[in-house]
Amino acid sequence: MKNFTVVSMGKVRTTDSTWELVFNPEYKDALIGLDGFSYIQVLFWLHLHDTPGDRKTISCKKPYTKGPEVLGIFATRSDYRPNPIGLSICPVKSIHQKKGIVEVYYIDAENESPVIDVKPYHPGIDRIREAGVPDWCQHWPQWYEDSGSFNWEAEFNFPVS
Repeated sequence: MKNFTVVSMGKVRTTDSTWELVFNPEYKDALIGLDGFSYIQVLFWLHLHDTPGDRKTISCKKPYTKGPEVLGIFATRSDYRPNPIGLSICPVKSIHQKKGIVEVYYIDAENESPVIDVKPYHPGIDRIREAGVPDWCQHWPQWYEDSGSFNWEAEFNFPVS
């Protein structure tokens, strides 16, 4: 097996009401041309779960209230993973290329999470018309825009931040 080197391009900066991606100076020009995309895909390092024990997690017991008793980690969005990589689709608020800052309306990453990549969300490439999901989560929102009013806390058997 080959090892890989992943480089942090910046970090997530959050407060109670703001979410920003703050890029290292050498990556500011990577933001050129991102203006006009209303959503971006952000890959980040789940740094709070980068431990040998957390990386050994390959299954979990009933993470979802209506899910099966055991799920493999690849069937979840859990932070505990063999490679602690998070993915969020984020609505873009503003892009300040010269400052190296992208403001988003929300990202489900912790403050100081290292940003490892950003890609534009493009409906013609990233949207699937008839995506299937298991029975236990078919009642979840079908669209991102509907997720904000959904009671996610009732779905999980662990705290939702």
